[in-house]
Amino acid sequence: MPQKRRTFTVEFKKQVVALHEGGKSRTDIVREYNLTASALDRWIAQYKQSGSFQEKDNRNPLETELLAYKKRNRQLEMEVDILKQAALIMGRK
Repeated sequence: MPQKRRTFTVEFKKQVVALHEGGKSRTDIVREYNLTASALDRWIAQYKQSGSFQEKDNRNPLETELLAYKKRNRQLEMEVDILKQAALIMGRK
């Protein structure tokens, strides 16, 4: 049976990052709080970069631009499909 994904509060993440910045070793924190090393590293990097743990706050401008282009592309593809359907309907009449 797969394990449920654990979620952590922003306060907990801040406390853990503060422990690391205070000098506690990464290994000790991971072991004591039963975390994965990658999660702790990600939290530390996110906090240093923007002070936030939300993915949208930690995107670089290139990633943000790429997401906007992908969204616009999906919208345009949908519009093209609608126009194709309309052309088929009008062609039958």
